[in-house]
Amino acid sequence: MSSCSDSKELEIEVYETSESGNSLTKLTEFSTNENPVIININPEEKFQTITGFGGSFTEASAYLLNRLSKENRKKILNAYFGEEGAKYSLTRTHIASCDFSLSNYTYAKVENDTLMEHFTIEDDKNDLLPMILEAKAISKDGFKIISSPWSCPPWMKDNKNYVGGKLLPEFNDAFALYFSKYLEAYKKEGIDIWGVTVINEPHGNGNNWESTHFSPEEMTLFVQNHLGPKLEKDGWKDVKIFGYDQNRAGLPEWVDAMYKNEETSKYFAGTAIHWYESTYDFFPDQLQYAHKKAPNKYLIETEGCVDSEIPHWQDDAWYWKKEATDWGWDWASEKEKYLHPKYAPVNRYATDIIGCLNNWVDGWVDWNMVLDKQGGPNWFKNWCVAPVIVDPEKDEVYFTPLYYVMAHFSKFMRPGAVKIGCTTENKELMTTAVKNPDGTIVVVVFNPTEKPHGIQVNIGDQKKNLTISARALQTLVLKNR
Repeated sequence: MSSCSDSKELEIEVYETSESGNSLTKLTEFSTNENPVIININPEEKFQTITGFGGSFTEASAYLLNRLSKENRKKILNAYFGEEGAKYSLTRTHIASCDFSLSNYTYAKVENDTLMEHFTIEDDKNDLLPMILEAKAISKDGFKIISSPWSCPPWMKDNKNYVGGKLLPEFNDAFALYFSKYLEAYKKEGIDIWGVTVINEPHGNGNNWESTHFSPEEMTLFVQNHLGPKLEKDGWKDVKIFGYDQNRAGLPEWVDAMYKNEETSKYFAGTAIHWYESTYDFFPDQLQYAHKKAPNKYLIETEGCVDSEIPHWQDDAWYWKKEATDWGWDWASEKEKYLHPKYAPVNRYATDIIGCLNNWVDGWVDWNMVLDKQGGPNWFKNWCVAPVIVDPEKDEVYFTPLYYVMAHFSKFMRPGAVKIGCTTENKELMTTAVKNPDGTIVVVVFNPTEKPHGIQVNIGDQKKNLTISARALQTLVLKNR
C-alpha cells in the first residue's frame, strides 16, 4: 500500500464479519483498489454522546441459561459481558411478566393492595436475578439497566386482565408506588436500576400479550403528576424515566405531548423506541424530529429483534439471505405491506443501528440475549430470533452472525463516546463513527452488496486504504489519533 508523500498513514485495526465466514475477525492484509470509496472523518463535528449498546435480560433467556451446563452458561455470559466478548454496556429487563416469560405474573398479587404491603419479586429469584447478578460479576465496566413493565397489576386496570385495558385513574398513585417498590427490591438484591420506561408498547401490541394502553397525554400526565414526583420523593430522582417505548413512526405525536412545556417534560429523561414499524426503514425524519423537540434528552432504542421467525440453527448463511419475514409480512394492512418485505437479518441489524447512530439515537438495545431452537420459551408462542441460540437438551450453543453484528458496536463504541462527522458519497455503503473517551476513533462500515469494495479512510492529513468484503460489516479502530 502506498500513501502520498504529504500524507501520513493512519494506524487502523480492522475487524470484519462477513457472509464468507469472518466473525469479528481481525484483518491485516488488504488488496489494492484504484477507485476506493472515500470515507471522510471529521472529529470536530460532534453529535450525541453514546449511552451504550446491549441486549435484554428476560425470564426466557435466564431460564435457558439455568438449563445449560455451568461451562456453557459461563461461555454465553462471558461472550456478552466479558472483556474478550461484546462488553455490553446498556441492557433492559421486564418488570413482572412479558411475552418472553414462562407465565403471567405480577409483583402485586393481592388485589387492591394500594400500599404494596404484599409486594414481592419472588418470581424473579430462580432465573432472572441470578442471570443479572452473574453478568454484573463478569462485566469490568458495568452496564446500565432499563426496566419496563408490560402491564400494571391486572387489578389496577379497567379490564382486570394482563392483556390490554387501561390503568384506572384511582390507581395512578398505586402504580407509581409499584415502581418505587421494584427499585427498592432490586437494590436489596444488589442490582441498581438506571432507568425505567412507563410501559412497554402503550399502543397495546394488538392485545396479544401483556400490555396497558396509554395515549401520549395520559402517559405524560401520569409521569408529571404521579410517577415523577413519587420516585423523587422516595429517593429515586436519579433513576431515568423514559416515555413512549414503541415504534418510531409515532414519535412526533408522543414527543409533542411529552415535551410540550417545562412542566410536562420535567421528569422525562428521554424517549424509548422500538424498530417493528418496518424491516428496512429506520425513520430518520421522525428521529430527527424527536431530537429537535428535546435536544438534551436521551433517545434510546430499547427493543428490536427478528420477530415472527423460528431461528435457523447452525446456519450462518440464512442470516445473510433475504429470506426472513416479520409480523407485517402476514398481518400489516395492505397500505403498510410495503414496509415489511423479506430481508436479511444481518442487514436489518446493521442498517438500523448505523441509521440510528446517524440520526441522534444514543443507545441501542437488542431483545432476548438467548432463545432456544423454537425461538422461545414464550407463553404466547410469539417466536423470535436471538443472537445466541441454545439446545438445552443437548447442551449446545450457537452464536449466530447477529451476535457478531452487535459486538461490532458494543465492544468498540463505549459509553461516553461522541458521535462525530463521517461521510461518504457512495450510496451502497453505510458508515458511522464515534470518538471514544480514551481518544480512539471507531468507524463502522457496512457493505450489503455482492462485491468487495476498496475504501480509503481520510482524517485530517492522514489516510489509509483498506478493503471490505462483499456482504460484510467492518469496525475500524483508529489508534493514533
